[in-house]
Formats: sequence, structure tokens, C-alpha cells
Amino acid sequence: MKKFSMFVIIILMSIIFIFSKCKQGEANTVELATDSTQTGAALAYGGFESEVAWGKHIVTVGGCNDCHTPKKMGPKGPEDNMELELSGHPSQVPAPEIDRKEIESKGLMVAGGTFTSFVGPWGVSYAANLTSDSTTGLGNWTVDQFIRTFRTGKYGGAPGGRNLLPPMPFPNVAQMTDDELKAVFAYLQSTKPVHNIVPQPQPPVLTMNK
Repeated sequence: MKKFSMFVIIILMSIIFIFSKCKQGEANTVELATDSTQTGAALAYGGFESEVAWGKHIVTVGGCNDCHTPKKMGPKGPEDNMELELSGHPSQVPAPEIDRKEIESKGLMVAGGTFTSFVGPWGVSYAANLTSDSTTGLGNWTVDQFIRTFRTGKYGGAPGGRNLLPPMPFPNVAQMTDDELKAVFAYLQSTKPVHNIVPQPQPPVLTMNK
């Protein structure tokens, strides 16, 4: 009887050992699968955990805030007004009051007080609203429209649209891959919508006088 009991105990211990090993193997498999998924996502998104995070990185290192976020005076000088991040030239702020003819004839460029309006030989240009606002920003744009804008150099990507104007470095942006532009678009679509109607650009004074 004792031999039988010992035999049963050995069998039960073996079953428990095998069961625990199976569970451990399953856990390791799940962990490896999770790591693999995370690694795959990181590789797909430039080393970042998501397309939006990758897009935010590109926008940051690309200096998009330099022109598209209005500046305000801080303790150390002009700084980004993050309440209006990427909302472009404020609609209520006029263009710089300067002698445009002189600026244009000398090939110079002058920026307005918020660093979102620019006067030069091309006329007057205003930084666009890049936020996710559906009426004044990019909220109603499609990713294809966004990509075509930089592939064609035309605002909105339409063949008959107006040209993108300085100081927007669109030839440089056009060197981005489709995946990079898609990431930028995904991030811009995730931003806080800011309702701001950016003024239309103005042609050069010298051209208007001809």
C-alpha cells in the first residue's frame, strides 16, 4: 500500500512539474511575441512606438514651430506661444508696416512681430494653420492631399493651386519619403484644433505696379 501511495505521489509531482513547464513556456512565448510586435512597430515608425510619435519627432527637429507657431515675448526674448501651437499667422495681426518696394527691390526679407508673416521679393506670405481644426486648419485634408502638396509645391496639392511661398522650405520637405510625410500628417491630425483664419498671401508690390 505504501509503495502504491508513493507511486501516486510521484505521478502527481511529475504532472505538476510538466504543467508548470508548459505554463512557463506559454508565458515566454507571449513575452517573445509582445517584444517582437513592439520591435516591429518601432522599426515601422522610425524607431518610435507609434506613427504619431514619429511624426511629432520630425515636426520638432524640422523646426516647423519656428514659423507656424506665433511668438510671444518671454523672459529671455521671443518664445513659442504654445497655446497657439502650429496655428499659423494670427488673423488679427496685420503684416509688418514697412516700405515693401524697398525690401523687394533689395532682395531682403523681413519677419513680422509674431514671426509668422514674411515680406520679401515674393510679396507677403503667412505661415499656414497646421492644426487639426476642420475649417481653418488641416482637419479636413486627406493624407494624399498633404503628400501632393509637397510633391507638387502647390498649396492643397491641386494642379491649379497657388505656389508654396518662402520661407517655407518645401523643396527640402519634398525629399521626405511618403512614410515620413504620413507620420507628420498623423501627428498634425492629433494636435489641438485652433480656429484661426490665416490671411491670403499678397503679390509683390513691384509686380502690381507694372
